[in-house]
This record gives sequence, structure tokens and C-alpha cells, in this order.
Amino acid sequence: MAASSEVRASTLEGASGTEVADGTGVVRLDPWLEPFQDVLRSRYARTKGWIKRFNETEGGLEKFSRGYEKFGFNVNDNGDIVYREWAPNAVDAHLIGDFNNWDRTATPMKKDDFGVWEVTLPAKGGVPQIPHNSKIKITMTTPEGERIDRIPTWIKRVTQDLDVSPVYDAIFWNPPKAERYQFKHPHPPKPESLRIYEAHVGISSPETRVATYKEFTKNMLPRIHHLGYNAIQLMAVMEHAYYASFGYQVNNFFAASSRYGSPEDLKELIDTAHGLGIVVLLDMVHSHASKNVLDGLNMFDGSDHLYFHEGAKGRHELWDSRLFNYGSYEVLRFLLSNLRFWMEEYQFDGFRFDGVTSMLYTHHGIGTGFSGGYHEYFGPSVDEEGVTYLALANEMLHQIYPYCITVAEDVSGMPALCVPFSLGGVGFDYRLAMAVPDLYIKLLKEKQDDEWNIGNLAFTLTNRRHGEKTIAYAESHDQALVGDKTLMMWLCDKEMYTHMSTLSEFTPVIERGMSLHKMIRLITHGLGGEGYLNFEGNEFGHPEWLDFPREGNNNSFWYARRQLNLTEDPLLRYRFLNEFDRQVQHTEQKYGWLHSPQGYVSLKNETDKVIVFERAGLLWIFNFHPSQSFTDYRVGVDKAGTYRIVLDTDDKEFGGLGRNVKETRFFTTDMEWNGRKNFTQVYLPTRTALVLALEETL
Repeated sequence: MAASSEVRASTLEGASGTEVADGTGVVRLDPWLEPFQDVLRSRYARTKGWIKRFNETEGGLEKFSRGYEKFGFNVNDNGDIVYREWAPNAVDAHLIGDFNNWDRTATPMKKDDFGVWEVTLPAKGGVPQIPHNSKIKITMTTPEGERIDRIPTWIKRVTQDLDVSPVYDAIFWNPPKAERYQFKHPHPPKPESLRIYEAHVGISSPETRVATYKEFTKNMLPRIHHLGYNAIQLMAVMEHAYYASFGYQVNNFFAASSRYGSPEDLKELIDTAHGLGIVVLLDMVHSHASKNVLDGLNMFDGSDHLYFHEGAKGRHELWDSRLFNYGSYEVLRFLLSNLRFWMEEYQFDGFRFDGVTSMLYTHHGIGTGFSGGYHEYFGPSVDEEGVTYLALANEMLHQIYPYCITVAEDVSGMPALCVPFSLGGVGFDYRLAMAVPDLYIKLLKEKQDDEWNIGNLAFTLTNRRHGEKTIAYAESHDQALVGDKTLMMWLCDKEMYTHMSTLSEFTPVIERGMSLHKMIRLITHGLGGEGYLNFEGNEFGHPEWLDFPREGNNNSFWYARRQLNLTEDPLLRYRFLNEFDRQVQHTEQKYGWLHSPQGYVSLKNETDKVIVFERAGLLWIFNFHPSQSFTDYRVGVDKAGTYRIVLDTDDKEFGGLGRNVKETRFFTTDMEWNGRKNFTQVYLPTRTALVLALEETL
């Protein structure tokens, strides 16, 4: 559990810097930032200025970020209900719902000097006036005299009945104490090596329907635990109007999607994961919001600039959505409190922030390529208010919740994004290595196997900022969507439907596909970062793309599912890829390469298509050559000793041909090779990879 509010508040009060208290500490990590010290100081001062303001006006950032205890619906111990809503443009407001037979005059609200409307509904005989699970709305009048009905912005439960209307209904969620889920397990320790299984509850079933939180808890958690992942990243949990948006058009920021079940069911899922030692991250969408008016934040009080920027500045052209005004006091309260709510109410362990590039720049990344020139990160195109919000969010989360993990989805490579705020950074723990999956798709689409540039592959996997942690992944969830292909689909295409059975011929296409699928994932895991991410189903080469029910496919669920059952059929080759993925995760758990220093690459041979590197005391050898096998291939290694195989992509257990004997001992020779103190010699079959470990570590 989190520390007491007093401790949190005092911690935040003293959360300035350590040695350099002006935001330029990061220059010691990266001297190239020296010309931009003034910008770093300005950013740091802006964030500190907000913290100072919250201290003076709200009693500190800790209290300020508990907005959900003041706004929305809160039930006092005696059963009284207090409802507050910020809507400065409205000239009158009433609460309506099942509880008052939707009488538009029965429950008037009062407005204070800050534009906040409030009403208290006294309990009747200790019983709240609004029944649990009943429908509710706020109705307001604009200065133009228009009557508008809206869903409360801080509502914790909304439901949708598509047979009646696509518009959501707001639900007053206040279950009796006996029906509220009680958490049983503490938060697991922050993993040293982050191995993330990215999942979407609704598609986590082979059946053609929306799967539930309870089914995920029962079926997916044991599977993820068995595979050896120690973190789950849940997508599409924040309520979104359109299922096919993949969760990226959020309309109710405090409501867990009712498609999959109740809030209590989600709590049970997270608590059960904690019991298995798995941390749970929420895919957090603060980069934009649904433009829905009737059941979203847009035009809430009749103005277009309550939570968003006014006019064109408040609209995202590509996403067809609204953009938050990160410079607004009340917007900061809403967003920071939203983070606190998910941590407190549901006991999440952190967040993957979606669309960070859009938040960092005024151009939102639209039509912009990033060259890596530092001027791009400190010039006029940077949205300094967005940078400040993200710094505030990270500072708050890490001070209050020491176990909290934050991940940034940023394509731009902004320096100091993953450096603590005290040193002048934005404060994320990790960034996603977005260039890595792009490279693989480019190779598979545009190059023949013998044209792969081995040096470029090694460079892309190791090209990350010193002192800033990166999460590597071989393919993203976007690549699973209709219009694109997963790696396995690029590799095998139509033969996946005819030759993935062990009773069918092991064709060259399937052999190549399975070999490269394993090699790509292994080299990404070993060389690509300080964390690893996999999207559900990709671990075993899921044979179908992902397409949510929509008008264009007659609202079919056929592709909005994961055929997890394929790994359980002993006659299908998917089980081999699944087992390989499991062995990789468990081997990482043992040797801990993700939290070890970056791998040292000793060989990048363009002719042989061989890459050799060392990391975490292991020797990694990859032969990407499409036709050449090498006997007695000499590879350098720093530490002398007897080595044995701990991972072999060609192992029969993983659907390979078993050309290396697992028990083989590899002895080192005391002679320098490729800049290493010793060498050993190995048999390298075509399109295979070996990971060797000293015998005494087995």
C-alpha cells in the first residue's frame, strides 16, 4: 500500500533536487545538452513553480492530486452524497436521474466563485438517496439559453446498451460493503528486469465475443505466469465509446470499461496478478480525448475550451480527437487525480503513457521526422506545457508510490525523458524502442535475407541514450491490425494455414519463418534494451491479424480474438514457438541480462551474417545467413572457462532440427580474438542462434 498522506505530502514538499537543484544535472550524463542549459533551467523552474503553487493553494501536490475525493460523487460515512462539477460556462445546473424521476428542477446545484457546482443529498435513514447502480446525469443551461444534458466528468461507471443507443449511460456506483472487492495481496516488488505481456481483455479468448475481466483472471493470468512474464500492460481499460478504437478514444477517464465486467472484477484481476508476483500497468491515454459530446468531456459546459485548447489548437487532425490544455490549473487537477485514482482505487503498479510524442510537441509528431538533432528537442516546436505536465505526473507518482513504473511511448527520442526530475529530466522509468519493430518490418518487406545489413541491425538494437532505460520489442500491437502484418505473417503468410501442423511437410517457408521468428525475438530480448515487451499471441506467431467489429466487416468478432488454444494442440507447431518464448523469459529470470549493462558486440560480419555479443556473463551467437552453416566458427569471449548451451533456437523442443547437442562443452582458448581475451569454436547451422553460459552457472 502507499504511504500515509502526511508522509507523502512531506516527501513531495522536499522533492527538489539533490546535487544540482536547477535542472541542469542531466548535463553530466550528456555533455551535448550543455548549450540547452537555459531551457533545462526554465523547464525545471516551471514544474517547481506549479508545485509551489499547489503547496500554497491546496496544501501540496499530494492533496491537489486527490481531486476525485472532492469532485464527482462522494458518499460520506453517514450516507450523504456530495456531488461537485467544474462547469464555469453554465448559468444553472441540476442533478437528474432515476433517483428523482429525471425531474429537471428537483435537485438544483449551487455555483461557487471558481465555476464549481455543488449539491449535497442528505441520506434518508442512513441510506444514500441515489441507489447503487442507478442512472444519473447533470443538466445545465448555457449563457445562450440552451439546455444540455451531460455525463458527469468524474463518473466511475458508465454502461452502453447498443440495442438502444451507442451513447453511454452514467451509473452511480456505490456497492454495499459486502460486495466491494477487498485486496488481499501487496504490490510485488518493482522488477529488476521488466518483462511485459501487453494484453487486451476483450480479445483474450478464442471465442467470437468480448472476453471478461473474470475470464482473463481465470485463463490468462496462469498462462502469463507460466510463460515467465512479470508485468502485464492492460490496454483499452479506460472507457472508450468505440470498441474498434483499441481503447484510444477515451470518453470517461475514471471509468473502467464496462464491456468486460464490473469495477470489482477488474480489482480481482489486478489483485490475483499481484498474488502471482506480476505487476500490472495501465495503458494511460492523457495525450487526447474522444470528441464525443453526449458521453465525453467535449463541450461539457457548452464551451469548447473547458478541458481542451480552444479552436484548432484543441483538435488532433489525424486522431479526430480533442487535445488537453496542460497549462490549465483544473485540467492538471483532473489529469493528476486521474493517475492517483487508478493507483489508489484499482491498485495498478504504474502506467504506459500513450502518445507522448503528441504531448511533447506542438506539431504532435504529424508529418515530422526526427533527425536526432538536439535543436528539435528544445526549439519552438516543443510544447513546454506538455513537458511540464509529464514531469509533474512522474514526480508525483514516484514520490508517492516508490514501486510505480512509468513507460513513455515517444518516437522522437527526446533527451532526458527517462532521467529523474531532480536532475532536470521528465522522470519516466523507461521509453519504448520504437525504431526496432520498424526495422524488422522494413527488412522483411524490402530486403532479401542475404541483403540484411548486420551492422545496422546491431546498431539499431544498441542505439539508445546512456543512462535512460529502454523497453525493446520485436513487433507492436499496431502491426497486428488489419492493413499490416505480424512478423509471422510476413515470414510465412499463406503457408501458416496449411503447414503449421506437424503432420504436414516442414517446408522451407515454415522452417525459415519459425527460425527467424525465434532469432528476431531472441536478439531483441538480449541486445535491445533494459526491458522487453510482447503483445499477446505474438509469442507463438498468432496466425490472424486483429480487426475489431465495425461497419466495414459487418461487426464481426472473427478477428477480434486470440486463438490461444493453438498452443495447446500437440499437432501444431505454434506450441514450439510458445515454449521457446517461455524458455527465453525464464532464462532471463535466471541470468538477468535486462538489468545488466548493455551487451558488448564483438562481431558484426556482413559476409557471414553473424552477430556475436556478450551480456550478463552469457555469450550470444547469431547466424542470420540464409544458406550457410559454419563448423568450428571462432568467436571471442572475455571470460575463460567451459561453456554450455542454455538457449538454442534450433532445439527440437522449439521446433528446430536439433543440429547442436545440448550437452556439448565449449572450451575457451587463451588467445585474443575480435578484441576479447579468449575464443571458443562453435557449430553454427544456418538461421540459428546459440546462447552459451559458463558451466558452473547452470
